[in-house]
Amino acid sequence: MRRIIEIVPARPGWYARWRLAAGTTRCYPVSLWALVEESDGTGREVVGVDCVGQWPGAEDNEAGVEFVRYLFHTPDAGHPEDAEPPTPTGLRRQPTTAA
Repeated sequence: MRRIIEIVPARPGWYARWRLAAGTTRCYPVSLWALVEESDGTGREVVGVDCVGQWPGAEDNEAGVEFVRYLFHTPDAGHPEDAEPPTPTGLRRQPTTAA
């Protein structure tokens, strides 16, 4: 079991690439970087958590996908060809009230 030591937001342009099948990949924007370590205090590493909540080594990642690598595209260079647009999961609209 790993534990999170520190979390920092990811700058725009970072992506996590996942292999869905042979020859098929998908990139998701990285939302944050987390410093994690093993429960015994060894093996620290930095992992990126993507916009759908996946990160290398997580037990609840999408079934059958394999982490390939992180990549950076400057925001003005556009998105990788296999990038999935971010979705606002977990966001709720706040009701408006008349004054």
